[in-house]
Amino acid sequence: MPPFRLAHQGKTCSDSPRSHARLRAVALVFLLSAALSSCSGIQSALDPAGPEAEDVATLFYVMLVGGAAIWVGVVGTLFYATRVRREPHSERTAGWVILLCGAVGPVFILGALLTYAVWLLPNMRPWTAPGEEGGLRQIEVTGEQFWWRVRYLDASGGVLLETANEIIMPVGERVLFSLNAPDVIHSFWIPSLGGKMDVIPGRINRIALEASKAGVYRGVCAEFCGASHALMAFTVEVLEAEAFDAWLQQRLAADGSSGADGLGLFLRHGCGACHTIAGTQADGKIGPNLTALGARGSIAAGTLPNTQDNIARFIRSPGEIKPGVHMPSFAMLPEGDVETIAAYLKGLE
Repeated sequence: MPPFRLAHQGKTCSDSPRSHARLRAVALVFLLSAALSSCSGIQSALDPAGPEAEDVATLFYVMLVGGAAIWVGVVGTLFYATRVRREPHSERTAGWVILLCGAVGPVFILGALLTYAVWLLPNMRPWTAPGEEGGLRQIEVTGEQFWWRVRYLDASGGVLLETANEIIMPVGERVLFSLNAPDVIHSFWIPSLGGKMDVIPGRINRIALEASKAGVYRGVCAEFCGASHALMAFTVEVLEAEAFDAWLQQRLAADGSSGADGLGLFLRHGCGACHTIAGTQADGKIGPNLTALGARGSIAAGTLPNTQDNIARFIRSPGEIKPGVHMPSFAMLPEGDVETIAAYLKGLE
């Protein structure tokens, strides 16, 4: 064989088994790091901030262990049959393997997992019958296309205040959410606080959630509802009791009558026919309530950061930002009018 053939047949350092093992280890660490990093955050069911979410996370880990046990059993049997003992087994041995590994083992493990899940279910979602809510704070949430109408109710069931795409709730207090929709099915889900609940037209579903620690969390629509389903999020801010009471009083006293130029243009161009701003003649019920809009972290149901430029952009072309949204385009308005209205809305706090 020629010398150059021998030279080319020699393995380089990068082709050695040890190098491949190192590369596989690095890839495994990278994948595990990415997986573990996704287990935390403001929208993670594995980073619970409430009793129900803690039970959901516990159930997930128990199911994971059970599934891993079955997987290890199957792979272990396969490894034994293909690597340890390759010669044929007797029919008696094969029958026992099928009985124990194919029937008894899976039935025992899956039965134990089912029993645990059924036992945990009442703790995860204690049922509250209509009329038996007791002293729970009540919030009515309506799934619109494609945003969330949020109404805080008083003790008699009347509307105390209305907002959109944001929920403020006190820490350590169980809150009863009444869920409904006027047109299509949605699904109300705050992963860090609890499980999902469908929002169905013509039906009121109820779910009671409690936050065990203060913070800001993200809720989403978990049921495909149209073109902007993925752009239908909301923010949940959990405050200490004193801070929540202060926010509630401030919100009840909110008044949008200041900013005469912006308010005048807002009313002149017909925006008040669809939107409400407390303390003004704008009393529309079709679109989101814009009272204290400037204090919200985002606009268009979590789609854009709440800045004056983004408000103006959404006024001009809402359909480009949220396909299928019911708000018409106002691109025909003079540029100065749009900027003035956007500045007025951003100043509503």
